[in-house]
Amino acid sequence: MRRFAALVRRDLRLSLRAGTDATTAVMFFVVTVALFPLAIGPESTVLARIAAGVIWVAALLASLLSLERLFANDYEDGGLDLLALSPLPLEAAALAKVAAHWLVTGVPLILAAPVLALLLDMPAGGFAVLMASLALGTPSLSLIGAAGAALTLGARRGGVLLSLLVLPLFVPVLIFGAGAIDAALHGVAARPHLLLLGGFLAAALPLAPIAAAAAIRQALS
Repeated sequence: MRRFAALVRRDLRLSLRAGTDATTAVMFFVVTVALFPLAIGPESTVLARIAAGVIWVAALLASLLSLERLFANDYEDGGLDLLALSPLPLEAAALAKVAAHWLVTGVPLILAAPVLALLLDMPAGGFAVLMASLALGTPSLSLIGAAGAALTLGARRGGVLLSLLVLPLFVPVLIFGAGAIDAALHGVAARPHLLLLGGFLAAALPLAPIAAAAAIRQALS
């Protein structure tokens, strides 16, 4: 656990020192959501109806922005070779990097979401479910994205290939995340949607690091 925590702290320090991943993700999230009222118009009923889907699509695309660099920098400078030779299992190392990625990109998105929901005139009754769905869904996006990022290590135009690989796998998280908010806003129980998001997270938590570690070993061989 000490090695795991040390790797998380190391990746957090590198990300916060550069400051690009968190800033880019949040700015993309804010700008994307802000464009919809400009394009559709200020009618509150229309904006409230699309708010859940807009916020979730913007969050999904924002989290995708920094996934390509999740393992790429360590792959280029030999850091992955050291991780593969270290006493920490490669699966745990992949999970540590996912945790750092989520803390740098996912948490800021969750914190910014209520402000953007106000911009889209979302009723206050959906705010709690909005944050709960993002808290359950964004870790799944990071986990699935990590497996895709590992599979595209060393590939030409890896960012395009990564998007093609992971976007179809993001769709269930998007559907149930936005569905939970819509259910809450229409007076229907959001619990089934949140439980399904929790189920996706419970499945991705053990499986995605295993897939990412296998892909890293293949890339290093």
